[in-house]
Amino acid sequence: MDQIILQVLLAHNPWLLDNSKWQETANSHLPVRYILIIGPRQSGKSTLIWHFLAEQSQPFLLINCEEPSCRELCNSPAIFLTNIKNLISPLPGLFFEEVQHLPEAGLFLKGLIDLKPNVPIFVTGSASYHLKSKTRESLAGRAIRHHLFPFGMAELWPDQEPPLISEVKAATNWKDLLIWGGYPEVVLNQNKQAILAQLVEAFVLRDASDTYKIKRPDAFRKILSLAASQIGNLVNFSNWAETVGVSVNTVIEYVNLMAESHLVKLIPPFVGGKRAEVTSAPKIYFLDNGVRNLLFGGFASENQRPDIGALTENLVFTELCKNTNPLLDTILYWRSSSGAEVDFIIRRSGHLIAVEVKAGALKKPKVSRSLRSFIQAYRPDQVLVLNESFKGSMEIEAKHVLFDKLIYIPSRMNENFNKAK
Repeated sequence: MDQIILQVLLAHNPWLLDNSKWQETANSHLPVRYILIIGPRQSGKSTLIWHFLAEQSQPFLLINCEEPSCRELCNSPAIFLTNIKNLISPLPGLFFEEVQHLPEAGLFLKGLIDLKPNVPIFVTGSASYHLKSKTRESLAGRAIRHHLFPFGMAELWPDQEPPLISEVKAATNWKDLLIWGGYPEVVLNQNKQAILAQLVEAFVLRDASDTYKIKRPDAFRKILSLAASQIGNLVNFSNWAETVGVSVNTVIEYVNLMAESHLVKLIPPFVGGKRAEVTSAPKIYFLDNGVRNLLFGGFASENQRPDIGALTENLVFTELCKNTNPLLDTILYWRSSSGAEVDFIIRRSGHLIAVEVKAGALKKPKVSRSLRSFIQAYRPDQVLVLNESFKGSMEIEAKHVLFDKLIYIPSRMNENFNKAK
């Protein structure tokens, strides 16, 4: 028998060499949870895992998938496991770093988990581009997936402060997120613009050009900048293609790559059937304001920006992403053919939450005609109007409309979801 085939069989059936291992083999096939953490480059995935591992008594073996030799080691799940068992006994926990660099990351992880190594396995990936088509299906029921975003208001909220001081400091944090975004290294350092530039270049040059082997890096840069200039707007792929000078399919491919790499996100329209609605074009948002501002808009303070409305809406979107569950919640927008629009509609299990964003300060409760039309047509379970300073409420069509400060969006989203259950 071929030695490679023999190794694979023995890896799946260790009791062939030692009959006493049959019970251990059978027990190892009982359900065990594995952790897959995905998110953008430098969002703190490795730091989070190492913080956890440092408190464990069990050792973990690091496999850095950026290393060519490690990628070769991971060609076969069975042979990988056999080699590791021959190297270390007992088998340690496993930590796969930057797993998207494996040619068939999803199939490898599925095969490894199906071998039931019966040890903790942690996996990080800076992009789900290679993982999406295979891992989402093949790891269903096999792994717990966590999406780690850059810092948001929940992580930066000033605890253990008197309420008024806490609110003042939180407002400062909001303004920083608005301009510089929430990447940990950016938040924790002074030279923020240089760090953001390095981050974007690492994605464009290293990920897009080297990992994804895109054919037109110049066009990719133009589309990335074009997307940054269009946050909160409907995406017209045909217009983008004409502007950049590439095919529509190329634009779609590159935008999808940006989305899979957690730079941008496209959100579809809400279609309820009770009004004439825009039913096709998505809106585009960046998942970090700092990256967006580096590409378009610059870093002027909030009171000197002509794009403050779009920038505030984009930051609210990132907060919604961080405070909703992608498995349960769908973030949409609503726009009618007559131009009525609600910024965000969040749908969960038949419940609707409408969110309208105001960049400025309201002096009294005021609801736009667009939001009023949506309330009348669809009777959402919760309605939230976010603005700079006004807190209060009012009733419209027997529906309670809550007005609150932008900085409180994390807690308000949790409260609204609990009420909508």
